[in-house]
Amino acid sequence: MRIDASAATILMTEAPAPKLRDRQTGEIAKDAVTGEALMTIGVVYIDQGESSLIAVTVPQSGVTDGLAVGAPVSLPGLVARPWESVFNGQARHGIAFRAAAIAPGAFQAGQEV
Repeated sequence: MRIDASAATILMTEAPAPKLRDRQTGEIAKDAVTGEALMTIGVVYIDQGESSLIAVTVPQSGVTDGLAVGAPVSLPGLVARPWESVFNGQARHGIAFRAAAIAPGAFQAGQEV
């Protein structure tokens, strides 16, 4: 599902870090189509008085300069995908967020943070 974030304020809470495919070996996750390394960024998504802390996956080439923890960012091409898996016999599920890039943004007019 595509997410229209045009009216939201998004603040970076964690600097970009390589997304690990395997924590034990340290193997970095790669895009299944392009083979490009993936990064994970922590953000708080604020819209209509509600906020959520989310982790967003972005291709390494989509991480732009000028990012600062606590500063507003934009996430062009933001999508949410439900996922489900079984790990050690336990069913797990959630929502994965992915964007084409992360760039410095601006506070939305009239938006309280």
